[in-house]
Amino acid sequence: MSVARVTEITSSSKKSFQDAIEKGIARAAKTLKNVEGAWIQDQKIVVVDGKIAAYRVNMKVTFILTDG
Repeated sequence: MSVARVTEITSSSKKSFQDAIEKGIARAAKTLKNVEGAWIQDQKIVVVDGKIAAYRVNMKVTFILTDG
């Protein structure tokens, strides 16, 4: 039997939502062991002077807990 935990993170990119997702998962994988998946909860853009300045995603990352 395995036990999983879910943590919520926010990631940002100046390029795209896809890039924000990839950066967020890469960073989560550095800190969390056994990352198994993610659910993109929310997407948002930041607008400055009528132009998109940043793409932001809120995601829930699932990782499997291990003993020891």
